[in-house]
Amino acid sequence: MATCPECDADIEVDEFDVDKGDLISCPECGSNLEVTSTAPVELEPADDDDEDDDRDDDDEEDEDFDEEDELDDSDDAESDGEDWEE
Repeated sequence: MATCPECDADIEVDEFDVDKGDLISCPECGSNLEVTSTAPVELEPADDDDEDDDRDDDDEEDEDFDEEDELDDSDDAESDGEDWEE
């Protein structure tokens, strides 16, 4: 049994079912919590900022990829036009 550091609710967590660093959600308040110890199970609020930053980076990479695809497509169109002229 562990206690939510946000709302003090008792959370039933088996120390054999979790590993240090695992993320769980409090069923009472919905807070994202990180397992910081397994014997006994201890929880701390998870850093949501890191996950948001990772998602932002992924979005930027997707945008760059789309721009490169557009450039590649326009190059293909030009080469196709040259083939037709022959």
